[in-house]
Amino acid sequence: MIKNQNIICISSIDWDFVWQGHQEIMSTFAKNGNRVLFIENTGVRTPTFKDIPRLKKRIVNWFKSVKGFREEADNLFIYSPVVFPFPYSRIFRLINKFLLLNSLRRWMKAVDFHDPVIWTFLPTGTALDIIDNIENKLLVYYCIADFDKLAGSPKKVRRTEDELIRKSDLIFAQGDVLKDKCRRLNDNVHIFPFGVKMNVFESFQAGIDNIPDDITDIKKPIIGYIGGIHRHIDFLLIRFIAEAHPQWSVVLVGPRQTDVSEIADLDNVFLLGKKDFSLLPNYISQFDVGIVPYEISEYTATVFPTKLNEYHAMGKPVVSTQLPEVVNFNRDNGNLVLVAGTHEEFAASISKALNNASRELINKRKDSARANSWSVRIAKMSDKLEEAIEEKCHGPRNWQESFIKFYNVSRKRIIRSAFIVLSLYFLIFYTPLVWFAAEPLKISQAPETADAIVVLAGGVGESGRPSQGYEERVEHAVDLYRKGYAKHIIFSSGYTYVFQEPRVMKALAVSLGVPQEAILLEGEARNTYENIIFTKKIILENGWDEVLIVSSPYHMRRLLLTAKKNASGVKFIYTPILQSRFYSHRVKKGDKRLKQQISLRQIRGLMHEYLAIIYYWWKGYI
Repeated sequence: MIKNQNIICISSIDWDFVWQGHQEIMSTFAKNGNRVLFIENTGVRTPTFKDIPRLKKRIVNWFKSVKGFREEADNLFIYSPVVFPFPYSRIFRLINKFLLLNSLRRWMKAVDFHDPVIWTFLPTGTALDIIDNIENKLLVYYCIADFDKLAGSPKKVRRTEDELIRKSDLIFAQGDVLKDKCRRLNDNVHIFPFGVKMNVFESFQAGIDNIPDDITDIKKPIIGYIGGIHRHIDFLLIRFIAEAHPQWSVVLVGPRQTDVSEIADLDNVFLLGKKDFSLLPNYISQFDVGIVPYEISEYTATVFPTKLNEYHAMGKPVVSTQLPEVVNFNRDNGNLVLVAGTHEEFAASISKALNNASRELINKRKDSARANSWSVRIAKMSDKLEEAIEEKCHGPRNWQESFIKFYNVSRKRIIRSAFIVLSLYFLIFYTPLVWFAAEPLKISQAPETADAIVVLAGGVGESGRPSQGYEERVEHAVDLYRKGYAKHIIFSSGYTYVFQEPRVMKALAVSLGVPQEAILLEGEARNTYENIIFTKKIILENGWDEVLIVSSPYHMRRLLLTAKKNASGVKFIYTPILQSRFYSHRVKKGDKRLKQQISLRQIRGLMHEYLAIIYYWWKGYI
């Protein structure tokens, strides 16, 4: 068996969950002199209310540990990462990637945990983020289930799993169905169903002292089940068995993971809850028949029930629904399991098992369990690991093969990056997306009769060039003046380019027919905040209280927020220019040709407004 390796296990369950292959394999490797970091489940689906206890326990574990890390046993470390439970959100995946990798790298550096073998049970994007960013000696994927049947976003899981399968140096699969799925993309796949921890069952001593209190008084015969009480159990089947045979006791041992109301009212059904793994033989010893009552579904079509070997380790007969992997097991193990297709057949098979307790069958079941023990499984897996490490580190691949592989990977990355960049470019410049995002900046009110019209000049304005933008604002203000909405115009700007901007604006207004005496100038303001402060002073000095305010349409939100806080005594009516030449983006009606919807200068102008609002908030101007 492998020794002196560093192993990172990306688990699909938590360490303290029901004892399964995850804990068995990694604890065995640790006992054999390898250092193991067991990363607890980072999620395949978005959690629901029933997951709250698990999430709470994760947070408690994090606080009890050192930044999420604890030493469970010699050479065995557990990492309980606290991450955002949204596995298919790109934003949260990026945040989780940052949090996970930062912690992992610091811990690895602190304990000199280098060049690890990465063994993953999870095929998610988060698992790939760890794999892609930690240099490893070997990548192993143990495919134990069809996770895309469990996830809320099956396509996304399928995509990340396909990528993981391609990258893996070695793949173990629970059964034939999963092996075939993986073989589409990777030839190095080997079947290894979950085994049984024989020493726990063989060390069991029968006797009254070893019968658990909560099963002692349950009437025989006992039809027993061990494992999670989850949504893949056929509860209608359980109900049928219990009602058709009230003389039987149906005992379910394991944590509740779903609603059990369909069987909770039955007097001969007993839910005993989660038990420590070491006590399972004590419970199974009281079973007369062990059952695997799973529904047949896309998910269970790939499941190999570990409990099958655990029942056999105690010599108990087993009745199962027609799970494909159980059928395969029967093929290789002399039809030891009674397989039923209907509820009636299932009950009949239990009756048959109860009436056939031959010593020969009991011994065959125990022999089968020994052949499928974890000690045998892990030893064979370890051989495969050693071969893969040897081949990868010292194998026959020459420099040409390595270069071609590197080239192919690089080419795929370049193509993917180019596609993303082109998609973003098209989305930004050839769709109205940015204009939709900028819509909240616009405010436009119908003009009303007021005391004055305030016109804010742009300085270098949206265009970034001097003496551009003020002309259309002056023209709009003059139009409002001619229509009789106000008798005075205030031009506000502290910008100078050859001439002071307010004087240039006044000259233009006079040339358009506005009397000089109707124009007031404010020539000190350097920004929107000062525009409001200084024009407010002029407005109040003249005894006015209501003004129209003219500027760019996308400048209006900042104006409103600034005026609300700093000019509460004045009523502003927001009347931007109707059509800004700088922000012009309308495509001719009926023109179906693909045309650019926005320019880089316009994007800069819109970004400037949003950033300015943030800056004004930080400065306390709004």
